[in-house]
Amino acid sequence: MPPRRPGRYFGTDGFRGEVGVTLTAEHAWRIGRFLGWYYKRRAEENGNPAYRVRAAIGKDPRLSSYLLEYAIAAGFNASGANAYLLHVTTTPSVSFVTRSEGFDCGVMISASHNPFFDNGIKLVNRAGEKTNLGILSQAEDYIDGILPTDCAGDDLPLARGEDIGRTVDYTAGRNRYIGYLISLATFSLRGMKVGLDCANGSAWSIARTVFDALGATTYLINASPDGTNINRNAGSTHPEGLSRLVRDRGLSIGFAFDGDADRCIAVDGNGRIVDGAGILYAVGRSMKSRGLLEGSIVSTVMANRGFERALAELQIPLIRTPVGDKYVYAAMTENGCNLGGEPSGHLIFPKYATTGDGILTALVLLETLREEKQTLAEAVAAYRPYPEVHRNVAVKNPAAIVTREAVTRAVARAEQALGTHGRVLVRASGTEPVVRILVEAEESDLALSHAKALEKTIREEGR
Repeated sequence: MPPRRPGRYFGTDGFRGEVGVTLTAEHAWRIGRFLGWYYKRRAEENGNPAYRVRAAIGKDPRLSSYLLEYAIAAGFNASGANAYLLHVTTTPSVSFVTRSEGFDCGVMISASHNPFFDNGIKLVNRAGEKTNLGILSQAEDYIDGILPTDCAGDDLPLARGEDIGRTVDYTAGRNRYIGYLISLATFSLRGMKVGLDCANGSAWSIARTVFDALGATTYLINASPDGTNINRNAGSTHPEGLSRLVRDRGLSIGFAFDGDADRCIAVDGNGRIVDGAGILYAVGRSMKSRGLLEGSIVSTVMANRGFERALAELQIPLIRTPVGDKYVYAAMTENGCNLGGEPSGHLIFPKYATTGDGILTALVLLETLREEKQTLAEAVAAYRPYPEVHRNVAVKNPAAIVTREAVTRAVARAEQALGTHGRVLVRASGTEPVVRILVEAEESDLALSHAKALEKTIREEGR
């Protein structure tokens, strides 16, 4: 038997790839088969052989989500588990429904901010948290044809007769999540004009309902998904359109979500884009002043040095983690922190949720602004991020490229040149076949020149 090698399929944020190439319906079927068997087996070990496993399944509106949804549901059914379909919904709603309604696990079919031809499978446990590496490793083994050690026979057993699972329409779960978000808001948005960029993704069916119920006058863009336009020049990775909307219509504030709505990027009333770090700063400053902040703020290696300095001025420590909201959440849990997130817009508020939630983030920020009696522009006025340049370089083997001697030497040269006046980060993406470059410097031209030099080296090494 070949040795187990975690991360063969599941990366930073689930199993992600181009559908029909690196992610297929058979993969989805085998994941459902394994999870249905796994949770049934654990119930048997706990003395409950008649237990019926239940899984909550959601999806974003990209074309291939339906293919993968039916395949993974069939896999669960074949192992005797019931699959509850939330249909088009957000990743955080799957987490909420799973933990609040006693499901054994949750599945979200989404490739987040990726283009439509990619898709992904994200898994959460019964607490609504990202599934642990041990279970993912066993699922990867089963995908590769390696059976669990406690499975007799040449494959996982197929359910028979009345033990075969069923698939259940469960839009009620999604509706309960909407009600939960509305219930968290202790304020009215009457009189506020709010722009929402739904990225032609999951938020289109939820965000407006929430903001309208709270009394806001809402203006939507990119809220007509057709299966192929998700994230296309839209949403949290392209908030420029929302910025124009806010300026042109004279709106109070704007929020841009990604494909599965677990991210949020804000736009102030002047059209200025405020990323996840800016939102963390505004909320963290307010929580600190009210004695509500516990421990440090947790963010990733992507957090701007200007963000770190701004927090230091408030005497708020910063804990950095690898990229990925699961790492942020783990560090928050380990260190007893109640605020964390990524500059990309994944923010976690453990009082309310166990994963990033874009719509929840927008509501928390609005509550903060109401509490402080400030506009967003005023709330982030003291936060001055360093100019930064991002580059994504497509290569066949990102993990190998970043360890090449020519690349490490180029990084060292840039770091030496910038000294304490900037920062360099070169890493293999955990969600796409690219090397990501980040350069920060006190002068934007300096950051750009070093980023271009690094990009040139990586392209040459990736040929």
